[in-house]
Amino acid sequence: MDRLMAIMIALQQRTETAQMLADKLEVSRRTIIRDMQSLAEIGVPVYSVSGPAGGYRLMEGFRLPPLQLDPEEALTVLFALRAMTRLSDTPFNQARWTAIDKIKAVLPQQTLQQIEPMLDYVELEVPERQVKTPFLSPLLAYAAKGATIRALYRSERHRRWLTLKPLKVQTSRGFWYVSAYSDTHGEERTFRVDRFEALEQSEPGDSAAAEGLEAPKKKRADEAKPPVRIVARLTYRGALLAEQDEHIGEIVKMTGEDEWELDFACPSSEWAWAVRFFYTLGMDAEVLSPPSLRVELRRKAEEMSSRYGPGESPV
Repeated sequence: MDRLMAIMIALQQRTETAQMLADKLEVSRRTIIRDMQSLAEIGVPVYSVSGPAGGYRLMEGFRLPPLQLDPEEALTVLFALRAMTRLSDTPFNQARWTAIDKIKAVLPQQTLQQIEPMLDYVELEVPERQVKTPFLSPLLAYAAKGATIRALYRSERHRRWLTLKPLKVQTSRGFWYVSAYSDTHGEERTFRVDRFEALEQSEPGDSAAAEGLEAPKKKRADEAKPPVRIVARLTYRGALLAEQDEHIGEIVKMTGEDEWELDFACPSSEWAWAVRFFYTLGMDAEVLSPPSLRVELRRKAEEMSSRYGPGESPV
């Protein structure tokens, strides 16, 4: 019955094929076909449409009664909402609190007593940040409608106007980011939302030159070079730190009882990032190749050593 209810809820939102439902509900396609027969037998107006865009649908006008959450579903929703409250800023600042209150208000007391103790033992770690993101909601709206914008952005080395097409807004490690195609850079890049200082929607026909912006740059020579293969040995702590990186975290592999390895192709344009990344890992990583990266890390270590100088007596 739980599976039949899940199927009806899914079909109320959109057309689904038998295979799509089987993948979501972790059963076989044959089981879904039998479930469709069961729904028809109990009077649910479900029908199938053939063709590339076909699948199962509910007759127009059919609606389910108000949804009742079981304890596991309620725990899932409240867990997600509580995790969101740890972010300093979101597009849903007020809604995240009112949604929690409304869900708790409609849950049966028995269900609430069952799940509230569990919430104290499960947590999504989100670092506390003091940054503000006043342009988060507009960026989300622009991404949703596929708009092109002009944005004043402050990066590590520049403060300038960019022409961007926001593609997706996401959060990671307590910060909000927007993935966008940058006309200025000629490629898709990721920008931290709290570093936007102004933005406005571009009108049709606007160009970087007309607005006094930088013209789209050609790929730099180093971006045209083939990627560099980097192999590094990691300690347990190094592996934990590397796993937090959104780009290479999933490729950390355990190669021994207390040894992990990173083996990946680094774009030439990200060489400076690779040097900084492995330098910050310190003694928790040893780069095995390429030799040029080992040389760069040695140079940075010598610069750090010279800054503090020899001969200082320990306290």
